[in-house]
Amino acid sequence: MKMSKQSIIDHPALQKYLFYPMRSKYRDTYQHIHTVYIAVDDGITLTARLHIAGLGCPTILFWHGNGEIASDYDHTQEYVEMGINFLVVDFRGYGESGGTPTGSNLLSDAITVYEKTPKLLKKIGIQSEQLFIMGRSLGCTSAVEVAHIAQENISGLILESGRAFTSPIMERIGGFQPNQMDESLGFRNHEKISKIKVPTLIIHGEDDEIIPVSDGEAMYENSAGQPKRLVKIANAGHNDLMMIGHDEYYAAIREFVGIAQQMIREE
Repeated sequence: MKMSKQSIIDHPALQKYLFYPMRSKYRDTYQHIHTVYIAVDDGITLTARLHIAGLGCPTILFWHGNGEIASDYDHTQEYVEMGINFLVVDFRGYGESGGTPTGSNLLSDAITVYEKTPKLLKKIGIQSEQLFIMGRSLGCTSAVEVAHIAQENISGLILESGRAFTSPIMERIGGFQPNQMDESLGFRNHEKISKIKVPTLIIHGEDDEIIPVSDGEAMYENSAGQPKRLVKIANAGHNDLMMIGHDEYYAAIREFVGIAQQMIREE
C-alpha cells in the first residue's frame, strides 16, 4: 500500500536531510532593513527581513536555502539598488521563528505568508501591488507552491538552484521502500511548474554539486511560464553562484522584472 504524499514529505529521513535550522536574534542595524513577524499557526510566528527600496516599488517575496537565515541577506544591496523591495522569510525553527520545520508546514506556511504579505506591506506604506515570488534551493519548493496556488495574483516567479524531483533525495539518503519512490508522493515541483503560466526565470549553476543543473533544465522544459528564461551560470556551484555569476545573476533578475512590469502595463 502506497504512503500518502504527506507521509513522504514528512518522513524523518527526509526531514533530517532537508532542514538545518540555525537560530539568530535579529537587530535592525540597517536603516532600510526591518525585521517583521508573520503568524502562521497557533503560537507560531515566522521572522522575515524586509529590505525597503521605496514605497512605490515592486516587491520580491523570497525564501532562502536550508542552511541559511534571513539575516544572511542583510548585505545584499542589489535589490534595493534595482528599485525592488526584498522580503526574505525564514522557515520554522530558523532565525527567531518558532516551531519545527517539516515538509508539510514548508508548503502551508508559504501560502499563509503569501496571503498575509499584501497587508503587511500596506501597513508599512508600500503602495505597489506588484509581487514577485522567488526561492533559492529548498526555498524554491515554497515559491513553486505559492505560484501554483496563486499565480493569478503574482507578477512572476524566480527560481534559483531549485530541485525538480524528490525521489533522487530519497534514493540517496535511504530508508524508503521501493513503492515510496513515486514522484507523486514528493513535493511535485516538476509537475506543479507545468501549470504555472506567469513569467518565469530559472537560474542555476552549471557545476552545482548539490542540485545538478539538469534539475534546472527539467524545470525550464516543463514550465508553462510565458515568457520563460533559463540562465545557466558557468563554473558556478550551489553555494557560490551569486559570487561567481554576480553580474549575470542580477542582470537577469533586473531584466526579468522589467519585462514583467512592461507586460502588466500593456494589459
